Amino acid sequence: MNYLIIGSGVAGTTAAKAIRKLDQYGALTIATTEPYPFYSRIRLIDFLAGNLKPEQLYLKKPEWYAEQGISLRTGVKAVRINPGLKTVTLEGGEELAYGKLLLATGATPFIPPIPGVQLRGVFSLRTMEDAIRIVEYAKAHREVTIIGGGLLGLEAGSNLIKAGCTVSVVEFFPRLLPRQMDVAGAAVLQRRLESMGFRFYLGAKTKEITGGDAVSGIKLEDGTSIPCGMALISAGIRPETTLAMTASAISATPYQSAIRHPGITLNKGIVVNDRMETGIPNIYAAGDPIEYFGVSYGIWPAAEKQGEIAGTNMAGGKERYAGTVISNTLKVAGVSLTAAGDIDAEGKGESIVLETGTTYRKLALKNGRITGAIFYGDTAGQQKALAAINSGKDVSAVLDALRMGNFDKL
Repeated sequence: MNYLIIGSGVAGTTAAKAIRKLDQYGALTIATTEPYPFYSRIRLIDFLAGNLKPEQLYLKKPEWYAEQGISLRTGVKAVRINPGLKTVTLEGGEELAYGKLLLATGATPFIPPIPGVQLRGVFSLRTMEDAIRIVEYAKAHREVTIIGGGLLGLEAGSNLIKAGCTVSVVEFFPRLLPRQMDVAGAAVLQRRLESMGFRFYLGAKTKEITGGDAVSGIKLEDGTSIPCGMALISAGIRPETTLAMTASAISATPYQSAIRHPGITLNKGIVVNDRMETGIPNIYAAGDPIEYFGVSYGIWPAAEKQGEIAGTNMAGGKERYAGTVISNTLKVAGVSLTAAGDIDAEGKGESIVLETGTTYRKLALKNGRITGAIFYGDTAGQQKALAAINSGKDVSAVLDALRMGNFDKL
C-alpha cells in the first residue's frame, strides 16, 4: 500500500506511527509546508521568552523518519487532490501518488478584518517561523499589545514579559479566558496576571491598528489609544480546508471514463465519520481541519486520537472515534490551569466552588454527575474529577465530601 499524509503535526505523525504498527513495509510519505520535522506547537509560546532553539522543540528528530521507513518531504505545498488519478499535486507541478490519503492540514489563525492588520509588526502565532519572527521583532519593539485574551494570548504575553516586554491585552469579552473560566475564576486569574505586569482592556473592541508602515498603536472603539510597537493577534483558529476544497466530485484517469465520487463535505471543517473517512473513498482526515458531529476540536488530545484512528483504519484496522472531552491543561503565567467539559461559565447550574483568593477549583454538576471542571493553581483532585467526567460517574453520594475539598472518594 502507498500511504500519503499531508501535514506533519500531531495528527499526521500519530497516524504515521499507527500505520507502521500494522504495516511495516508499505510506502509512507509525509508532506508538509513546514521546513521542520514534527515539533511541539504547544511549546511555541515558551519559545517567545527567547531562551530556546528550534531543535529543542522537536518531538521527532530527522533520523526517526528514516528508522521508520517514512519519507518526510518538508517545505512543499500540496495544491490539488485528484481522486480519480489518486494523486496529489504539489506547487510546481510534481505529483505524489497514494493508495490511502490523510488530510492532516491543521488550522490557520483567524485574523479579524481590522484596519491596519497589514502593517509591519502585526503577528499571529501558529508555526515555528511565526515564533522566530516574533522573537526577533520583539528585541527592538518592547511595547506589545495582544488582541485576544484567550489561552494562547495570555501564555504568549507571559513569555514576552519574561523576554523584557511590556504587555497589554485587549479582550472583547468582559473577562479573561471566556471558554475556560467563569466570572469568579477569571477574576482570580486576572489579579495574578496584573501582579506580573499585564495591563488589561476588557469588554473592549479594537477599532484600528495605527501606524505608517509599521505599528505604532492600537485604537479601541471607545476612543482609547494604546501605544505599542508590536501587535499579536490571538483570535482563535480556523480549520485549514483549502486543499480539501480541490477534491473534485468528478475526476477521471486516462484509461477510464469519469468516476463520480460523493465528494468531501465541508462545513466548519472537513466532515468525517467515526472512522475518520471523508466522502471520497480512500481519503481520510484528522486533527484541526476536521469536523466531527458538528464539533471542530482544535486541541492536541483530540488531534492525537483522531490521527491514531485514521492511521489504524488506513492500514486495515476497524477503529471508531467517539469524540473527545474538551480539556485544556496549560501553564498560565507559570500557574497550572485545567478546564474540562462544560464548565457552566455563566453559572446557571449547580456547582461546587473552592476558592482561596489565589487558587480556584470548580466542579459543574448536573443530575448528580460532574459535567465540567476548572482547576487553577491547585490540582488536588484534578485527575479524579477528570476521570469522573469521562466516565459519567454518579457522584451524588459524595457531594458533601467534595464541598469540603475531599476528592478521595471520587
